[in-house]
Amino acid sequence: MQSRTRAGIGLALGTALISGISIPINKVALEAVGSVTTFTAAKNLLVGILLLGFVLPRLRALRVRELAARPRIGLGAVALIGGSIPFLLFFQGLSMASAPSAALIHKTLFIWVAIIAIPLLGERLGAWGWLGLGAIAVGQLTIGWPAGWGWGTGEWMILGATLFWAAETILLKRLLPDVPVSVAAAARMAGGGVVLWGWLLATGGLSALAGVGLAGWAWILLTSVLLLGYVTTWYGALDRAPATVVTSVLALGAVVSAIVATAQGTIPSTATAVGLVVLTAGAIGVAASGRLEAT
Repeated sequence: MQSRTRAGIGLALGTALISGISIPINKVALEAVGSVTTFTAAKNLLVGILLLGFVLPRLRALRVRELAARPRIGLGAVALIGGSIPFLLFFQGLSMASAPSAALIHKTLFIWVAIIAIPLLGERLGAWGWLGLGAIAVGQLTIGWPAGWGWGTGEWMILGATLFWAAETILLKRLLPDVPVSVAAAARMAGGGVVLWGWLLATGGLSALAGVGLAGWAWILLTSVLLLGYVTTWYGALDRAPATVVTSVLALGAVVSAIVATAQGTIPSTATAVGLVVLTAGAIGVAASGRLEAT
């Protein structure tokens, strides 16, 4: 069990790495494409097709047809609350809010998951785990509080998306013992992509496809690769380790973002550097607590 949890933590570290570089890239990509719905629908469906390309030839081995009605319904719910609605909310909010405020709100995922997972999933945290959660929160506020912080429609949308993804996390922890990770990931992205294209068609957004241009499609392809890596590592982490642990490790994406900013010439302030250290220590504490609980 401990080796499985360790593998889950390792995958969550991979997710944090991808997350740390994705938000600023998606911000630029969204500006290049222009249409939030077109960008989100094209990216998600492309990832869904890639995942389906892996799953479909293996249907018999994965025993998908043997799934009971409840897991099938659960996969549909994952497509809705994980692969479609929150993406629309997040990227619409990202087009209105700053990238730092979006990153800060998104990184509160671990708080909402902990609030839900401890009573509903029966996950336990030792003393180090609770101290770690507190340290992550303090560290995030120290490093991530944007200058000129404001709260508007964009921030509300990003918070709504984060809450949807928290609910998806809990649902996945219920589903993954009965559903292969690859099937769950394909259902999320392919099913969610279909919903998004339905929304695009219903709102007359298909006309925006003609104006995307070569540069826009290049950005869609790049962000699709990042999303594919995010989904596969994230679902793999949730399959192997407690939800509170992997979402806490995901908070290290803020450290990755700070490293990227430093490489671009933005030297962190002393307060930011302290916050990064505190956040890292907190994530290590939660991860250590999760490994102890697994033994």
